Amino acid sequence: MLRRTFVAATAAASLFAATTAFADGHSKDIVDTAVGAGSFGTLVAAVQAAGLVDTLKGEGPFTVFAPTDDAFAALPEGTVEGLLKPENKDQLISILTYHVVPGKVMSGDLSNNMMATTVQGSDVTIMTDGGVSVNGANVVTADIEASNGVIHVIDAVILPK
Repeated sequence: MLRRTFVAATAAASLFAATTAFADGHSKDIVDTAVGAGSFGTLVAAVQAAGLVDTLKGEGPFTVFAPTDDAFAALPEGTVEGLLKPENKDQLISILTYHVVPGKVMSGDLSNNMMATTVQGSDVTIMTDGGVSVNGANVVTADIEASNGVIHVIDAVILPK
């Protein structure tokens, strides 16, 4: 259940991050914020296919490192389509939950070479020299607050080892 919650949060976060102006600040949850952004169609589709929407609409808090549609498009051809197939749901959940960290971690809380354990169970490495990155993916928009957490938009999909 917790794993699914973080996966859904990740997808919703990506959608939210694409929008730079929000009428009501952070009164919407991560999913609603992401859907409203309109730039995270792939992430939203993945969260739906993984069955994580309700989880990410939950209380949280969640920190989501949300890949953009362009980040998903940069994956090898056929990767996204394959992951969205029902028989690959467990792998999709693993990837999505790898983009979510429990709690609300704002950019001011980060330090160079910081390790953070994801909902998936593996660690990601956060670097702050020359800009913020997570496992090599650059944070392009940080600190997008939602009612149940925060979204940091990244320019690449990060994959668990």
